[in-house]
Amino acid sequence: MRHRKSTVRLNRTASHRKAMFRNMVTSLLREERVETTVAKAKEARRVAERVITCAKRGDLHARRRAARVVQDPAVLRKLFDEIAPRFAERPGGYTRILKTGFRAGDSAPLSILELLQAEGATVVEAEEADEKKKSVKKGKKKGKEPKADKKTEGKAKAKGKGKSKAKTKSASTK
Repeated sequence: MRHRKSTVRLNRTASHRKAMFRNMVTSLLREERVETTVAKAKEARRVAERVITCAKRGDLHARRRAARVVQDPAVLRKLFDEIAPRFAERPGGYTRILKTGFRAGDSAPLSILELLQAEGATVVEAEEADEKKKSVKKGKKKGKEPKADKKTEGKAKAKGKGKSKAKTKSASTK
């Protein structure tokens, strides 16, 4: 039984999980959006929100705490200079998870983990964000359309042939 266990294991060792979430949060802060599975997104959201909350304090200790997760200096600078001030007035909930469908290979549920826009964002930025959402590919399978039943397909062919013969007979008799 896993009573009172707060983390999701995801079939990985502790060190692999820790490295994976560090990398995922760093990518999220750099690109401001990451596509992953729903389970990984939910767990990465916890780590990302803690780092952003820590960055809102802005002191040296907060920077060192955030540097334990975000190991890219450029992304760490972006976190403290751009992202933390954006959410200064917000008391949490800096990310959102958008479910996008299922992966073609193993039908794993996919989602997009993204940072929210600033509350004072201009209308142009909001429209650009909407366009990006629309352009995101849904996790649909590529390939042929489903085949029709052989019985209905045969009837449709027979009906089509009968009509064409009837048209040609009526056209030739006139």
